[in-house]
Amino acid sequence: MRIASVIAATALVALIPLAVSAGEVENRIHNENARIDQGIRNGSLTYREDRSVDNHLNSIQAQRNRDLRRDGGHLTAGQYAHLNHEENSLSNRIYFDKHNESRQ
Repeated sequence: MRIASVIAATALVALIPLAVSAGEVENRIHNENARIDQGIRNGSLTYREDRSVDNHLNSIQAQRNRDLRRDGGHLTAGQYAHLNHEENSLSNRIYFDKHNESRQ
């Protein structure tokens, strides 16, 4: 009985990184959305910049949802790496757009 408990606990711990990675992607999406909203409020993002980064954010969210549906609610390492790369790119774009000379 003790061995079965250890095996079950080990299996559960093995699944945690997958669930955390899906949650981490979602957290980053929310953070980027907050950065976009803040840029709109303070005028550092123009309407065109807002539409561009918001569309990119929506495409990342849609890809995450497709990946989760496809693989039973989990992200594979490759999917996670791809989404992370896309989020890094978006984060850099938001930073650039918020710090350029364009103003609303």
